[in-house]
Amino acid sequence: MPFLHIGRVVCAIIERDGRFLIAQRPARKSLGLKWEFPGGKVEAGESDCGALHRELMEELQIRVRVVEPLTPVHHDYKSFSLELVPFRCELLDGSKPTPHEHEALEWITLDEIDAFDFPEADIPVLEEYRNMVIGE
Repeated sequence: MPFLHIGRVVCAIIERDGRFLIAQRPARKSLGLKWEFPGGKVEAGESDCGALHRELMEELQIRVRVVEPLTPVHHDYKSFSLELVPFRCELLDGSKPTPHEHEALEWITLDEIDAFDFPEADIPVLEEYRNMVIGE
């Protein structure tokens, strides 16, 4: 399989009541069944925030308010690379996430992270998020 750079991928750390949302990737996709922050690829001509809002509506039928951006992460997997662009977010209008693209959704705390298998690109995001929350 040739090496491919898939570009910018936005993701949301969606917070609610001291927990944050993670989503399990479909088994049939790359990194299948790993847990991730919901989001997706930024399309040509689209802003990062625009892509985030579009992807969250498509995947989960939710609207969010972006609280703050986190540090983007460039990561090389065996057959592809990406730039993961994370945002800390809050749910708007009491909407309830409904998985349309994922196997499952979970609201977890920072103490529960080790019980879930995350893609390698998400690990620096988790660490930065942990440090932000602990510092608050």
